[in-house]
Parts: sequence; C-alpha cells; structure tokens
Amino acid sequence: MKTQSNHTFHLVDYSPWPLIGSISTLTLTSGLVKWFHQYNINLFLLGIIITLLTMYQWWRDISRESTFQGLHTQTVMIGLKWGMILFIVSEIFFFISFFWSFFHSSLTPSIELGMNWPPFGITPFNTFQIPLLNTVILLTSGLTVTWAHHSLMESNHSQTSQSLFITILLGIYFSILQGYEYIEAPFTIADSVYGSSFFMATGFHGIHVLIGTTFLLICLIRHLNFHFSKYHHFGFEAAAWYWHFVDVVWLFLYISIYWWGS
Repeated sequence: MKTQSNHTFHLVDYSPWPLIGSISTLTLTSGLVKWFHQYNINLFLLGIIITLLTMYQWWRDISRESTFQGLHTQTVMIGLKWGMILFIVSEIFFFISFFWSFFHSSLTPSIELGMNWPPFGITPFNTFQIPLLNTVILLTSGLTVTWAHHSLMESNHSQTSQSLFITILLGIYFSILQGYEYIEAPFTIADSVYGSSFFMATGFHGIHVLIGTTFLLICLIRHLNFHFSKYHHFGFEAAAWYWHFVDVVWLFLYISIYWWGS
C-alpha cells in the first residue's frame, strides 16, 4: 500500500465491507419479513450478527485510516462534513413524510374516523407524563453532548469522558422509557391511521435514538483510546450533529403528535 502521495485526497483501498454490508442488510430485511409472516426469527438473528460484525470491522478500518494513517486530511474532512450534512438533510425529508401523513389525516379526519381526531375508541397518551419526561431527557442530553464538544475543543479529557458518558446514559434511559410506553400503550399500530402514524413516527425516531447512542458510545471508546484531538475529531462532531438532529425531531414529535394531536 502506498504511504505517500502528492495530493490531499484519500483514495480508498479495496474493501469487502460495502458488499458484505449490503448482503447483511438484505439478510436482515428478509429475516424481518420471515419473522413477521412465518414467525421464524432465525434469519433475522443471522442478519443482526453479520451486520454487527461488519459494522465493527468497517468502523475499525475507518478509525485506522483517520487516526493512525493520517489519511483524513483537511480536504477529506470537508468532503466528510458535506456528506454528513446531506445525510441529515435526507433524514429531515424522511421525517417530513411522516409529519405530512399525520397532518393530512388529523386536519381533515375522514368519515371512517368519525370525522374526529383522535378517532373514536383511541385513548392517547397523557402529554405530561412519560412524553414530557422523555423531552426533558433529550434536551438535557443535547446540553451534555455540547458540553462534551466544548471540553474536547479545550483538550479537557476527563470532562469530555464524563459528559459523553452522561449523554449515552440519557439516550439509554430515553429508549427504556419509550419501550415501557409502547408496552403500556392503549392502542396498537393496527388501530386506525392514528396508531399507524404514531408508531411509525415515534418508532423510527426511537431507532434513530438507538443509532445515535451507538454512535456516541463508539466515540466514547475512541476518546478513551485518545483517537481525538482538539483539531481532529470529526467522528465525534458528526455524532453530535446527528444527536442534535434527533433532539429537534423529538421536539416536533412531542408538540405535534403527543400534545396537539391528542
């Protein structure tokens, strides 16, 4: 492998992980379909295992490129930043589709819904119980991840570790509460368009919280291994951007679906 070049761009080496990652996600999706229709979870578990192994090895390779090989130059970092920005924009439009569907149904409820919102027979959640607590948790986690970012830029290793750890704990706490909320829900995803809109929007947000928590956990492990410096820490910066995006989406969910929609 070439160790020196006369340009600042990163020409990636051949890697098996994109192909294996594609196969693993196909296996995961097929396993979900088989689980839902044939009540057999084996293929889904196989897809989970392959996906996790691929994630670990792919992320390991990228960490080596950036930390030990020095291949993530300032020019490469600009490209990575734009990639992350465009990814978050695509995620924004993804959630816009759920909000569009929700407001389409709630602002003009059809006769099948009794021309009423929430539809008759649906008992919505109390806005000022678990949903409000989860809002406080996510807003607090936004503060702690910002604290971590500023501590990292000031080369304060201990405070970065502490604040990142607190953010991860808050993310896990949020997921546990949302899981409890789902278990205790008085309606299901099959209960009219209200149930579909609620569980699709909040469920996908919950998946994003799990992804963001994993993202931050990887950053904490890398930080404890001294992979980041005050000048070179885009991996953490991207995780912080993603976490703030998750926070903002939850605010819209809380205001529109939990508060206004109930």
